Amino acid sequence: MAERNSNNNKTFLWKIAGVCFLAVAVICIAVVCIRAARQRQAEDTYRKLAEDTNSSGDAGEGAGEGKDSREDPDTALSAESTQEKEEPEEEYLRILKEKGIPIPEKEIDFEDLQANVNGDIYAWLYIPDSATDTTEAIDFPVLQHPTDNSYYLNYNLDGSRGYPGCIYTENYNKKDFTDPLTVIYGHVMDTTGSMFAGLHRFRDAEYLEEHPYIYIYLPDRLYVYEIFAAYEYTDEHLLYGKDYGNEAVFTSYLRKVEGIRDMNSVKKEGVQLSADDRILTLSTCITGKPDNRYLVQGVLVNGE
Repeated sequence: MAERNSNNNKTFLWKIAGVCFLAVAVICIAVVCIRAARQRQAEDTYRKLAEDTNSSGDAGEGAGEGKDSREDPDTALSAESTQEKEEPEEEYLRILKEKGIPIPEKEIDFEDLQANVNGDIYAWLYIPDSATDTTEAIDFPVLQHPTDNSYYLNYNLDGSRGYPGCIYTENYNKKDFTDPLTVIYGHVMDTTGSMFAGLHRFRDAEYLEEHPYIYIYLPDRLYVYEIFAAYEYTDEHLLYGKDYGNEAVFTSYLRKVEGIRDMNSVKKEGVQLSADDRILTLSTCITGKPDNRYLVQGVLVNGE
């Protein structure tokens, strides 16, 4: 009789364990599903925002072709542009046209984005014709949290925690892109090809040649950067503790970049860099290499 009771107890315990295991499995599956749903929703939000900027999908054949709403003060990037602001706007556009750099037909309503999407949005990042069969377009708002540099690594536009996060800068950089080196961060979402997954396309030299420019929209102007390098790097923080305002320090950094030559790097020949230049770096992670980052860098072509 005692042996029978012992067997019954064991059977009961196994049943309890099985129920607990099933409950935990159901909870885990539910959590995974909820996270996946939030990620899809966040990615859909980015696609919708990009569509709302009225991008033509490509940059056209020349800077003087197509309608450029920024040339019309009534529909300028900043609705409150004054006569004093119009002169530098015309200058930055004139430089692009003289260089034959295409100007995308794209309109960013920053007031609406800040009021109705997220108040930390301050710029827009765009690489024309960057969508492929496996990756989403590089076409995103850029954010900067006022106090927490890692916030948008873990939080979405709507404040929910989780992937895909946001495209963002840290407060080591000013928001007017006047620093010698500005770094923009974003996740690689391999399963969906979203966020900065498309940066890895620059491993192909031909792709770099076909996508030569990074466009940064601000409320009162458009900056264009010519891409000159794409390469794997360590996870060293490029900004922390660095005084790039010091000409010698910045020149040393540029020489270091110019000296990178390995099988994982792509360089554009003929681009000359100096301490007077302003460099934009797009930084993302590398699947399977947690101690490395993939960087795509451009030099400003229409600065002051």
